[in-house]
Amino acid sequence: MESPNVNAAQLGRLEKVKLRTVWADEATDFTPWLAADDNLAQLAEAIGFGADDLELESTEKNVGPFRADVLCKDTAENQWVLIENQLGKTDHGHLGQLLTYAAGLNAVTIVWVAAKFTDEHRAALDWLNEITTAGTDFFGLEIELWKIGNSPAAPKFNLASKPNDWSRNVTRAAGGKEELSDLKQLYLKYWTDFSETVKERSRHLSPRKPRPQHWTNLAVGRSGCRLTARVSSRNEVLAVELGLNDRENAVPFFELLKRDRQQIESEIGETLNWRLKPNKKECAVNVEWEGEDPTDRDRWPRQHEKLADMLDRFYVAFSPRLKQLDPAEYEEVRAEEQEDTETASRSPDGLP
Repeated sequence: MESPNVNAAQLGRLEKVKLRTVWADEATDFTPWLAADDNLAQLAEAIGFGADDLELESTEKNVGPFRADVLCKDTAENQWVLIENQLGKTDHGHLGQLLTYAAGLNAVTIVWVAAKFTDEHRAALDWLNEITTAGTDFFGLEIELWKIGNSPAAPKFNLASKPNDWSRNVTRAAGGKEELSDLKQLYLKYWTDFSETVKERSRHLSPRKPRPQHWTNLAVGRSGCRLTARVSSRNEVLAVELGLNDRENAVPFFELLKRDRQQIESEIGETLNWRLKPNKKECAVNVEWEGEDPTDRDRWPRQHEKLADMLDRFYVAFSPRLKQLDPAEYEEVRAEEQEDTETASRSPDGLP
């Protein structure tokens, strides 16, 4: 048995730090800190998102005569995430602001961060999670600061309230108007089990809330882009896909990535399908496997491993590239190609 690297006598003692010794003001100190990439990643993980899932849109976002603290985009689902924060104990004022901003921004994920949640406000969030339609989620997070000796203070988020995902999906499918069909119940179980496989096998991805549908989305680190795993019981097909859904940048992103197609496919280890959709508002890169029946539960473990491993490869190949892409480069490339075409057309036999 190996001896421990640290003697028990050398262990430090955790000491709680008052929040206002680090952030004197909510608006000028705490909100900017919370909006920083590393801190948004920590908050995202606290509510069950992946570290790359939240992309900052703005701070102090105007909503009528009011201003919401932090507005983010859920890059996996391309939906708004609202964060309202306070350095003290929860109060009715912030609860009212939270609901006002959520309605004004049409946010589907609402996060309330505070130093301490009262029982009444925790119950209020729990109640909101019970009565709202599936797909609208309220989270309560308590933030703490801790240090050991003279070390810098470290933040810690604790969940005070969260949705009960499984019961909400089962009992309020289709907005609560109908019960889940047998197939939708199967899909819900399929993605619930798949989530566990991703947690065990993936080094880069965090599974999202399972839903009773034939696909599930995951973040790839840039707004308007997402990874998708999908199945088809009718065609017996599994697929992993990079979806480019930004109306303005889908085509530029697609064409810029395609210039690196050979290297990308080499890294992933598969020949990929590159699809520029006719309306040019959405593009996709995918790989499919035929002869895979998602209704055969005995085949789930192998299917889940196949999907999780390929999603990991897609993430490694595409995420760094997407984060560096500049749509303006596409216009420059098009201008150069147009100039070359015009030059060739003016020259006899296409010669200079």
